[in-house]
Amino acid sequence: MSAPLTRPTLSDPDSPAAPPARGLEVRSIDYIPLTERHGKVWHLAPVWVGGNANVATVAVGFVGIVAGADLMWTLVAVAAGCAFGTIFSALHSTQGPSLGLPQLIQSRPQFGYFGALLVFAFALINYVGFNVFSAVLAGQSLEVTTGFPPQVTFIVVGVIAGVIALVGYDWIHRVARWITLVFTVVFLVLTVVLLLTQPLPDGSFGFGPFAPTAFLIQFGAAAGYQINWAIYVSDYTRYLPPTVSPRRMFWCTYLGMTISAVWLAGLGAVLATMFTGLDAVGAIAAAGDSLVPGLGSAAVLVALAGLLIAMCMNTYGGSLTLISVADTLHSVRFTTTLRIVAVTIVTVIATVLSLAVSQDFLAGFTVFLQVLLYLFAPWTAVNLTDYFLVRRGHYSIRDIFTPRGIYGLFSWRGALAYLIGFASEIPFVSTSVYTGPVADALGGADISPFVGIVVGTIAYWAATRGLDARAELQAVQQDEAA
Repeated sequence: MSAPLTRPTLSDPDSPAAPPARGLEVRSIDYIPLTERHGKVWHLAPVWVGGNANVATVAVGFVGIVAGADLMWTLVAVAAGCAFGTIFSALHSTQGPSLGLPQLIQSRPQFGYFGALLVFAFALINYVGFNVFSAVLAGQSLEVTTGFPPQVTFIVVGVIAGVIALVGYDWIHRVARWITLVFTVVFLVLTVVLLLTQPLPDGSFGFGPFAPTAFLIQFGAAAGYQINWAIYVSDYTRYLPPTVSPRRMFWCTYLGMTISAVWLAGLGAVLATMFTGLDAVGAIAAAGDSLVPGLGSAAVLVALAGLLIAMCMNTYGGSLTLISVADTLHSVRFTTTLRIVAVTIVTVIATVLSLAVSQDFLAGFTVFLQVLLYLFAPWTAVNLTDYFLVRRGHYSIRDIFTPRGIYGLFSWRGALAYLIGFASEIPFVSTSVYTGPVADALGGADISPFVGIVVGTIAYWAATRGLDARAELQAVQQDEAA
């Protein structure tokens, strides 16, 4: 099982190298052979529009308004934050076709075979936690709009997401395209008609006094929301032929993520200005009903369909991560049965937790999201620096799956850079549990993830100055030629 160091030539980079497999997806964290590569680059955009097409994205735009910024400065902060944060996730998307591997298993060259286990553990918590959040949000929203029992909703949406994740990669892409289409039509109409017919407070479209703290809070929320996609992206590009243009992959991912996030978080800022005192679900319902009675409930239901895409992606990514953990602890065979077991375990755990959490879970989830961002920002720095600047995309796929291969059991370079990056964030952290001294001086604005990315990048670059990348490359070439 190995990957070529040089990309093979295909007559049409966007044409399938082989027809996609029927039925359940067979592959998990193992390398995708060239004969199974398929798909088109433009397929990436609907996946990420679909990933953002939900109530949580709309809620991001409430942050600046609640913090005291006016509408126009909030919109600027949303646009700037999304544009900045998506850069990192879009860069990760280019790794998938080159390596033919999911995102997180690519951490082994930086952290070592066993060293990457901590990254896997954090990611598994992320995937399960997000699914609990999505299920609870769906249940509470359906209860408000239709009176449907939330406990039943938790089970139904969990099972549906699990089934789609089990069928796998191709069906997640297909479902995302359909939900993206329906969501875009409904919410585009809602956005245009709302702006044309519903009055905003006087002066809403003028720039008032600049509130730097509120601006930074909104910028950080928007950027962090997009950076959180970083651990997902290669999972949905790894079946593409390795000859597809990295630039096109970057832009399809970047534009899909950025445009959808700016639009929906911007809509959230408008709704927060129009309907003060309501949360995102309540504001969407109120906005729809103000146009046509009953439209509000329909809009909420369409937005909740977008949550289903996020749940599919979390179940799928969670199952890949669970298999990564199992493979680290004891080498496993990557079979369809293993995938079924992993998807089932993730689905059951998330559903049980959804049934067990209190109704205050959504309020506390903000802190959960912040902590995850603090954990993954330095990982993003280490992984991207290694791929683009240190090893320049040249890896031995065989050694990634070999405990005592060239990447070793544990890499002090990745671990040290990660710890330095994470430690640098602490003074800048701002949560309801702890606020660092710098964040306190900034009035509560949290810029810690950006500090972690910058410091983590510099630390890893410095730590790898003693790494003989040329000798390693020769070993990789010899290994691939064997």
